[in-house]
Amino acid sequence: MQPESGRALFHVAVASCLCAAAIHTGAFDGVSVQVGLEHYAEAPVAGLPAFLAMPFNSLVNLAYMLLGAYWLQRKPSAPGCPAEVRRACYLKDVFAGMALVYGPVQWLRVASQTRPAAVLDQWLTLPIFAWPVAWCLYLDRGWKPWLFLAVEGLSLCSYGLALLHPCGFEFTLGAHIAAAVGQALCTQGRRGSPSSGMYLALGVLSCLGFVVLKLYDHQLAQWCLFQRLTGHFWSKVCDMLQFHFAFLFLTNVNTCRRHPTAGKMH
Repeated sequence: MQPESGRALFHVAVASCLCAAAIHTGAFDGVSVQVGLEHYAEAPVAGLPAFLAMPFNSLVNLAYMLLGAYWLQRKPSAPGCPAEVRRACYLKDVFAGMALVYGPVQWLRVASQTRPAAVLDQWLTLPIFAWPVAWCLYLDRGWKPWLFLAVEGLSLCSYGLALLHPCGFEFTLGAHIAAAVGQALCTQGRRGSPSSGMYLALGVLSCLGFVVLKLYDHQLAQWCLFQRLTGHFWSKVCDMLQFHFAFLFLTNVNTCRRHPTAGKMH
């Protein structure tokens, strides 16, 4: 493993542990979260252990870990000076580390149906959407570690809005999605290529599927197509797709940034 990969995974692990520790103190006991199997359209299967009670909504989380492992072992998409390669590797591996952590956290929430697991699942969603903003800022403005720290710090602190209103998390998540899409569109306009534009469009469509399918999980269950593989399951599939297309978009723009003619050849 490259030093940048180890550093990226360490930073993700430390941030995740700090969030878990803060939740353990009871600081977020006032956050409104959904706990209980009745909030899922997938019917639990009797006789299965808790971590497989809803097999499809449980096992889909393995795919997050596989996606994270896949991108973790990918080398930076274009050659460059050693410093640039290290920076590209770090940015990619932080995002891959987030996928590696997020899969088990979601699985824990499904299996345990406890408030701390639900709060941690919500909280870690925010910095995941914030990281593409930080990555895009690097592509536009260059390497500014303090800026990345500020973006992620603001993202983590914004979860405090969930304490102020029952819909505080939904509002904050919506703001994160809007910021990620808006910053990506700006970066595409300045430095993108037709290929990166296609990845961005597919990522936005996947994000739309992620939101809509999750919101209408129970309503969709009246249709045969969504009775076993429910809207919540397909929303996770869309979530992984938006993760993957975000990787493709950002690494493609990074290639074009170093070699302006590279992206135009596709």
